[in-house]
Amino acid sequence: MAGRRLRLFLLGVLVLTLTGGTLAWRIDRWLDRPLRLDAPLTYELAPGSNFIRVVNDLARQGIVDEPRWLRWYARLSGQASRIKAGEYRFEPGLTPRQLLRELVQGRVRQYSLTLIEGWNFRQLKAAVAAHPALRQTLQGLDDAAIMARIGHPGEHPEGRFLPDTYHFPKGTRDTDFLIRAYDAMARVLAEEWAGRAPDLPLKTPYEALILASIVEKETGLASERPAIAGVFIRRLRKGMRLQTDPTVIYGMGEAYRGNIRKRDLLKDTPYNTYRRRGLPPTPIAMPGRAAIHATLHPDDSDNLYFVSRGDGSHQFSATLEEHNRAVIKYQLKGRRKPFSSYNPGS
Repeated sequence: MAGRRLRLFLLGVLVLTLTGGTLAWRIDRWLDRPLRLDAPLTYELAPGSNFIRVVNDLARQGIVDEPRWLRWYARLSGQASRIKAGEYRFEPGLTPRQLLRELVQGRVRQYSLTLIEGWNFRQLKAAVAAHPALRQTLQGLDDAAIMARIGHPGEHPEGRFLPDTYHFPKGTRDTDFLIRAYDAMARVLAEEWAGRAPDLPLKTPYEALILASIVEKETGLASERPAIAGVFIRRLRKGMRLQTDPTVIYGMGEAYRGNIRKRDLLKDTPYNTYRRRGLPPTPIAMPGRAAIHATLHPDDSDNLYFVSRGDGSHQFSATLEEHNRAVIKYQLKGRRKPFSSYNPGS
C-alpha cells in the first residue's frame, strides 16, 4: 500500500514537472512573439504606475493576449518594479520581452527642436514656447529673469545658446532645454577659443562670440566665412568701423521693416557700427560653430570690403576704389556712383 502511494506521488510530481516545463516553454516562446500592434502606438506611462496596471491596460486594448504570462515573467525576472515613467512609442513587431525591456530601460519617445544659426533670442524663445513636448515654466518672464532662472543672472542672453538639433523626452522643462543649449555654446566657445589663431584683436571669448554673430549674419555661402571674418578682423586691427548692416538692424529692434534708410545709418545706437568703432556691446544672433571657428581662424588676404553679388556670394576688395566699382557693378548695375561705400558689406 505504501509502495503504491509512493508511486502515485512520484507520478504526480512527474506530471506537474512535465506540465510546468511545457508551460514554461510556451511562455518563453510567447515572450518572443510580436504583440498585436497593427500601427505604431504612443503610450504614456504616468509616474507611480505599476506594471500590473500597464499590462491590464494593454490587454484591454487587445495588444497583449496573455497578460498573466507577462505579469509572471516580469515578477519572476525582478523587472516589474523597475519600469520608468514617460511617453513611449511601440512599433509593430515589438515582442512582450522587448516591451518590458523598453519600459525598464526608459526608452521614452524623443522629440526634437532645431535652433537655427542666425536666430536671435526672441526667435529662440518663440520656438521653445511653441514646442508641444516642452513643459513651459517661463511664461511672462523677461530676458533678465529667464537668464536668472537658468543660473546666469546679469548676462545678456543674445548669442549664448548653440544652434543645433536637440532631442529630449516629453515633459522636459523649458529651463532644462535652455541650460543644455547654453552649456553647449559655452563648451564650443571654450574649445574654439583655446585653438584660436595667434594675434587676433579679440581679448576674450565673449568678444569672439560677438564678432562670430556678425559673421553668421553676413554669410551667405559657408565657404566665405573665413573671408568675411578676415575683413572684420583687419578692420578691427586698423581701427576702422565695421560698418555692417546686421548690427544696425539689430539696434533698430522692432522698428526694422525690411530695409535700412539713410537716417537709420546716421542714427546713433550702441549697435550702429557705422557710427561707433569696435564691436557692439553684445552678440546680435546665435552663431554656429562654423562661424565661431572662422572668426578665430580668418583668412590672411588684404581685403577690407565686400559687397553682395545678389546670388548669396560676395565680391571682396582690398581698396575702396575696387569696392566702389564692385558696388556699381553688383548693386547699382552701373546706373550711378554710390553715395558712400565705406561699408564692407552691402
